[in-house]
Amino acid sequence: MYIINGIVYGSESSEQMKIVSVKPLNDMIILLTFSNGETRLFDAAILTGEVFEPLKNENIFKNPIIDHGVVTWFDGQIDCSPEFMYENSYVYDNMMV
Repeated sequence: MYIINGIVYGSESSEQMKIVSVKPLNDMIILLTFSNGETRLFDAAILTGEVFEPLKNENIFKNPIIDHGVVTWFDGQIDCSPEFMYENSYVYDNMMV
């Protein structure tokens, strides 16, 4: 158990995962570097729903910005948590790209 800003959490405290580098590739694949030093591949095609529809536009998809450790697109209207991206990404083998 731990407390942050007066809120009690029942799990163990862990360092918050952040994205430190993002590079969009072809076919909605993104090369990400995380705050733990790992570089991984994320397939953004798994992001479904109305909010993610603009990512099908290559001009939007190819222009992500990192805002406080979170990948965002479309002037911050679209984002995805670093934890979700990490859990749903694959180990990067530099021979692949």
